[in-house]
Amino acid sequence: MSEVLLPDRRTILLVDDTPNNLTVLNAILKDQYKVRIANNGEQALRLAERLPLPDLILLDVMMPGMDGFEVCRNLKKNTITADIPVIFLTAKTQEIDEINGFNVGAADYLHKPLSPAIVLIRVRNILLMQDLKNSIREHNLLLEDRVAQRTQELYKMQDAIIMAMGVMAELRDEETGLHLKRTQEYVRLLANTVMNYPRFIDELDSTSIEWMVKSAPLHDIGKVGIPDAILHKPARLTPEEFIIMKNHPAYGRNIILEVERMLGGESLFLRYAREIAYGHQEKWDGSGYPLGAKGDEIPVSARLMAIADVYDALRSRRVYKPPFSHEMAMNIMIEGRGKHFDPDLVDAFQIVATQFAAIAEEYADPLDEDINDMTCSANH
Repeated sequence: MSEVLLPDRRTILLVDDTPNNLTVLNAILKDQYKVRIANNGEQALRLAERLPLPDLILLDVMMPGMDGFEVCRNLKKNTITADIPVIFLTAKTQEIDEINGFNVGAADYLHKPLSPAIVLIRVRNILLMQDLKNSIREHNLLLEDRVAQRTQELYKMQDAIIMAMGVMAELRDEETGLHLKRTQEYVRLLANTVMNYPRFIDELDSTSIEWMVKSAPLHDIGKVGIPDAILHKPARLTPEEFIIMKNHPAYGRNIILEVERMLGGESLFLRYAREIAYGHQEKWDGSGYPLGAKGDEIPVSARLMAIADVYDALRSRRVYKPPFSHEMAMNIMIEGRGKHFDPDLVDAFQIVATQFAAIAEEYADPLDEDINDMTCSANH
C-alpha cells in the first residue's frame, strides 16, 4: 500500500493484484491525481473508507479471494462508499462480463492492455460526470430546503389567518385570542389521549389531529352573524334571542362552505373546520343544536371541541359569572357525561384533567391571572 500525496488533487484508488499493472496505472495518473494503491479486495474496502474518500476507484476484475465484482457489491452496499464511481479493469472482452460489471454498479470499463491516453480521458469523463451529479444533488437539496422554508412560511401564514379569523369572531363576543389557544391545546391533548382507543382509531391519527387543532379557532366564526345586542347582553337571553344565537353554527358552516366554493373543493382542514363550527353545540343525548344530533352522529372533531369549549367557558370570566375553579369545572364536566358529552371523552378528560388545568393556567387571560394571583396570596 502506498499513496502519492499531491495537494489539491482528486484522489483515485487503484486496485489490482498484479504489481506491474499498479506500476503502469500509477505512472499514468500520478502527475494529475493523488493515488492510493491496494493489491487485494479486503485492502481496497479499507482504503475506500479512508478520509478524504477517493473520488474514483479503478478496480481489477480478476483477483484471487474477493474478485472485483464482489468488491464493487460491497462498496455499493456501504453508505460511506456507495457514491464513489468505479471503473473496472479487465482483460475479458465478452459482453456478458461487461453486463455483469454494470449490474453490480460499475460506471465504466477499461480493457487491458491499457492505453494511457484512454485511461486519462475515461477518468476525466467519469470525474466530470460525478461532479455534475454532485452539483445536481446539491442543487436539489438547496431547492428542497427552499421549498421546505416556503412551505413553513405558508403554514405560518395560514395559521395566522386562521387565528385572525377566529379572533375576529371572538372579539365580537368579548373573548380573547388566548381562549382560542387554550381550546386548541385542549383539543390536541384530548385527541392524542384517545387516538389509540378502539372507538377512535379509524378517525384519529397524527395528521387528522393536527388539522383539527388548526381548525379549532374557527369554531365560533358564525358569531359574526349574530347582532351585538345579543352577543354582549349581560343578562340571560330571552327565548327569542336564544333562537337567534342558535343560528351561529349554521352561519359558521356557511362561511366555510363559501371558502370551499371559492377554493374549488373540500380540503381536510376545511372539512374539520366545518364539522367543528356546525357541530360543537350538539350534545351526546340529542338535546343540542342546530340539528339535535346524538351520539356518534356528531363528528368526533365536534365532540372534542365541545369538551374543550365548555371547559374553557367554565374556567373563564364572563359578564354573568366569575371564572370557576378547576375542581368545580371538572365536576360539571363529569355531570355531563353521557348527556352533554361523549362518555369515553369525559373518561379521557378525567385522566388528563391536571394537564387541562395546566393549559388553563399557562394561557390564562390577564384579568383571570390577576384574580388567581390574589386568590393564591389570600390562601397564603
